Amino acid sequence: MQASMRSGVRASAPGRMVLRVKATASPAELPPFKYCESYSQSKRRPTRTIHIGKVKVGSEHPIALQTMTTTDTRDVEATVAQVKLCADAGADMVRITVQGKKEADACAQIRARLFEDGYDTPLVADIHFQPYIAMMVAECFEKIRINPGNYADGRKTFEVINYDDPKQFEEEKAYIEEVFTPLVLKCKELGRAMRIGTNHGSLSARILSYYGDTPRGMVESAFEFAEICRKHDYHNFLFSMKASNPLVMVSAYRLLAEEMYKRGWDYPIHLGVTEAGEGEDGRMKSAIGIGALLMDGLGDTIRVSLTEDPEFEIDPCRRLANLGTAATSEAWGVPAFEEKLRDTHSFSRRVGDLPVQLETDGAFDYRGLLHRDGTVFSAVTMKELSQAEFMYKKLGAKLAVGMPFKDIATSDSILMREIPLSSDEAGRRALRRLQEVTVHLMVPAEALAKDPLAGAVALFSLKDAAAGKATMPEGSVRMAVSIDGTESVDEIKALATLKPVVALLNTTSVSRIHASRRVFEIIKAAGITTPVIHHIQFAESAVRDEIVIKTGSWLGGLLVDGLGDGALIEAPAEDLDFLRTTSFGLLQGSRMRNTKTEYVSCPSCGRTLFNLQEVTEQIRTKTGHLPGVAIAVMGCIVNGPGEMADADFGYVGGAPGKIDLYVGKEVVQRAIPMEGACDALVQLIKDHGRWAEKPVEEEAEKALTPA
Repeated sequence: MQASMRSGVRASAPGRMVLRVKATASPAELPPFKYCESYSQSKRRPTRTIHIGKVKVGSEHPIALQTMTTTDTRDVEATVAQVKLCADAGADMVRITVQGKKEADACAQIRARLFEDGYDTPLVADIHFQPYIAMMVAECFEKIRINPGNYADGRKTFEVINYDDPKQFEEEKAYIEEVFTPLVLKCKELGRAMRIGTNHGSLSARILSYYGDTPRGMVESAFEFAEICRKHDYHNFLFSMKASNPLVMVSAYRLLAEEMYKRGWDYPIHLGVTEAGEGEDGRMKSAIGIGALLMDGLGDTIRVSLTEDPEFEIDPCRRLANLGTAATSEAWGVPAFEEKLRDTHSFSRRVGDLPVQLETDGAFDYRGLLHRDGTVFSAVTMKELSQAEFMYKKLGAKLAVGMPFKDIATSDSILMREIPLSSDEAGRRALRRLQEVTVHLMVPAEALAKDPLAGAVALFSLKDAAAGKATMPEGSVRMAVSIDGTESVDEIKALATLKPVVALLNTTSVSRIHASRRVFEIIKAAGITTPVIHHIQFAESAVRDEIVIKTGSWLGGLLVDGLGDGALIEAPAEDLDFLRTTSFGLLQGSRMRNTKTEYVSCPSCGRTLFNLQEVTEQIRTKTGHLPGVAIAVMGCIVNGPGEMADADFGYVGGAPGKIDLYVGKEVVQRAIPMEGACDALVQLIKDHGRWAEKPVEEEAEKALTPA
């Protein structure tokens, strides 16, 4: 009934929240939407303390880390062993799926065994559809997670309910209260904690019909249950607002916090991007969503949901928690400024002007310097340039008889701090070949002044350029500027008269999130349309997970607000290809530029009806070359159909050994034997005109290795 969230576009209705992707027109001041303590400084949102067994959660305590078992809960030995692995890795609590009476009976044994073995790590029961099971497991587990989307409304369908009279919608709350109250009273009596955890993908038919699958619907769904808790003076609970789309997730959590500020509520918040996937993509999507919120001081406990063994979720979890803790404890920020133009209710992307060809450009075509959906720049060294064909490959270019050509995920342009001498014919020729296919070259103006390079874009600091100290080197007709975030208002406004082709925003000496917000506030208020690329530099000691987590948190935390036109990641000890693909992963995770197949894959749990890691890899191998196509891989029905709203096609476990295939939210094939399900998915994609054959690499291109 609603438009796909993949693009971020939402059908609107009076009074409902809307997410839209659009270019920003003339700035209009917005009413203040308070969702955090400060927009110019990282300050942790004050909350009450809740008790989950031995673990205290809230703003006065460290951010708690958690994960979830993937074993069959009925297998007591395997589940106990996996909980121990997670606890030993640093998990503060571990969630276990409890779908029926047999699993609930096993939970009592699991809890007893862990206590016997000296493990008092709190256990969390994951409950869907079965209120009486929640009552059973509350006897032994320290916390119960309930999903408002299916706790009282167990329908796994998406029929539209017409609420011609709003009273009918309100009257149905009575049934929710009848079903939910016994668990509230039991948790209060036993001192158990509760998470009221809304999922974008599993909102009830009732909420979907009234609010649509919107952030507003997610928040209102949770508040209905929270009001029942409060009615019975039970306050040992927290909230979560998970979605597989980081933009929806961030919007929902901000709205949750905003509404709690309005009501004077101080309940803690659990953060997570659901069905994030695996590897760097899963870590990037999680960092964009979780990191953005942590930088604003939101979040008291977190989980990074990866399609990997659960103990491997703890390291990225810890990195994010440490980043959030550092931000608030060290009070990262800038002097307070008035922010009127960032809209946290309706997503709009500020889009800078793309280059147009000018008469003064001569033989160089600068229209390919940037990309309309989001730009990726790469920093190239002299050492990398010395192996030209290998460098072309790492920049994502296709090769034909040794010549580079732009492909779908080729770096749009490059930055070189040092360039080959004019006497270095091979080096200059390698750069000229890139320029000829519109992979342009940005070079500091001082380097070009010493030894000019025709067609190179001269890079100046904005402070120098605004002070009239920007003299264009010989052979350069286009200017770029570097912004460090400490410029005055007048210096930033000078962009309007300087008219650089692009600005690199690199806030190395101040808090990136907050300094960048200030820069964009000034730019938008002045109507400046210069494209702004986020430029982030890492130390030589930086490891890959650190690069992904910080890039996602800091740059993604700005892109979720539509602030920025692309990314440039520099890390001197890291592979050029990795930094390029990480940049493209950032843009795709931020719903900007699709260069590969998008996977929405659940992290697996005891409900999963097949080996999720193996099947996901099989599907990725066969379909990973389809940019613009989104495929959901779900182990069971719980979130499967709902998360189809964020995917074009779905592969969902329907029964042991059987797979259901979806197009959007609609199941189109049921009970396909697993051995043929992957091929059936490929055929389904072909039948809907979304298939393309894998491109064939030239043999010479395959054979490229570093010298």
